[in-house]
Amino acid sequence: MDNLRIVVEDELFIPKRKNTGDAGADIKSAVDVVIQPGEACNIPAGFKIAIPYQYGGFIFPRSGLAYKHGIRLCNGVGVIDHQYRGEVMLPLRNDGMKPFAIQRGDRLAQLVILKVKLPGFVVVDALDETERGEGGFGSTGVRGE
Repeated sequence: MDNLRIVVEDELFIPKRKNTGDAGADIKSAVDVVIQPGEACNIPAGFKIAIPYQYGGFIFPRSGLAYKHGIRLCNGVGVIDHQYRGEVMLPLRNDGMKPFAIQRGDRLAQLVILKVKLPGFVVVDALDETERGEGGFGSTGVRGE
């Protein structure tokens, strides 16, 4: 896979990598909007994309927006499946204390294309034993141990 097929309403919305070799390509807002504190908003990204079979498009937040302004993706990481052909949308939430103004063309997220395995699922009576077993959150120790 060398190139992905996309449809854009304006060349401004072609995902772009800031530096050669970056994994993430910036995704921009196609609209002007203000997200109030505690509010969620679905932001159109201005493009549609054809993800190849056995690949996924993964949308990650931009760390600076989260750290500086409390702006995050509602779903943590978005997934674009290979058969989806609609416009890419960015479900953003403002967990900050102030309204956050977004202008058309602002970089809001990053698109990473990854190869994915597509195994089936087989029901069994039990799983193999491991050293960790069923230990969940915090079961591998706390900081400093």
